[in-house]
Amino acid sequence: MGHPVRIAPSILSADFAKLGEEVRAVDEAGADWIHIDVMDGHFVPNLTIGAGVVKSLRPHTQKPFDVHLMISPVDPFLEGFAEAGADTITVHPEAGPHVHRTVQRIKALGCRAGISLNPATPAKTLDYLLEDIDLVLVMSVNPGFGGQSFIESQLRKIEAIRTRIDKLGKPIDLEVDGGIDADTAPRAIAAGADALVAGTATFRGGPERYAANIAALRGEA
Repeated sequence: MGHPVRIAPSILSADFAKLGEEVRAVDEAGADWIHIDVMDGHFVPNLTIGAGVVKSLRPHTQKPFDVHLMISPVDPFLEGFAEAGADTITVHPEAGPHVHRTVQRIKALGCRAGISLNPATPAKTLDYLLEDIDLVLVMSVNPGFGGQSFIESQLRKIEAIRTRIDKLGKPIDLEVDGGIDADTAPRAIAAGADALVAGTATFRGGPERYAANIAALRGEA
């Protein structure tokens, strides 16, 4: 792996009444990226935020915005999130009819392109996409809600994708999202992950705990 492990706190678990303060707090606590979960109540059974909220958060940190779009159809919304300040836009292969075209559009908008795989979506889905993307996000829970338990079978998928990335020889981030805490983080890392999304595990205990929570995810505590 070419990177130290990056920690991307998911603001899905933050206090939505003071999102700007929460973003600043996890930035100061050592977050590498800010993970933003966008859900439409259609592709996944929950409804979160839109591009307007992302734009309002952009002045609160210089850290990269890691935007995960769990919406379908996804293509009509790419430009809005790029303009709102997304650095990486990650989409699901199932969220549109032509995912390669979606990736091309994300790149044309000046963002890094990511592909997210649901627990039942196989690694082979990446066969004709991997060389064109910058990030793979393995969902280790079914998307739609925070606070779920890690699905063990996803460790094999992480291992398989790590092998594919290393064989390709291109710097592609391998991120894992779902049930990540101080116990599951080292197992995901051992399987090949080099970026971890953590919502509940980061925001537990309030701002005074964020730095210790992030350190624990890195294996430093």
